[in-house]
Amino acid sequence: MPDRDVSLLRPYLLTSGRTEPIDRNLELEAQVQTSELGAASHPSLTFERRDIVALCRRTMSVAEVAAMLGLHLGVARVLVADLAALGYVVVHRPPAALTGDPAMIERIIRRLEAIS
Repeated sequence: MPDRDVSLLRPYLLTSGRTEPIDRNLELEAQVQTSELGAASHPSLTFERRDIVALCRRTMSVAEVAAMLGLHLGVARVLVADLAALGYVVVHRPPAALTGDPAMIERIIRRLEAIS
């Protein structure tokens, strides 16, 4: 069963064992966009970080990043928050009034289903 062991270990390695992002309030619907620094640094980044920077040249939500790269939502939140802290991506936060809006949550779910 070595394949299962590797798949369980991978998220732990990607986040250096962290389960919470630097920015604990990073919303799944927050929009992520590659910064100029990220675009310039793209070739020197590693693995998923490089993939996120490349993917976010077109603005997308944290949830979409997770779906497109096949990452657990928690892992995507940690990686996006790390990249934002380093200046490789810019995170555009939703207005506070929209974060609990059921219609917005339904739209996000529909968009994620369309990706799959």
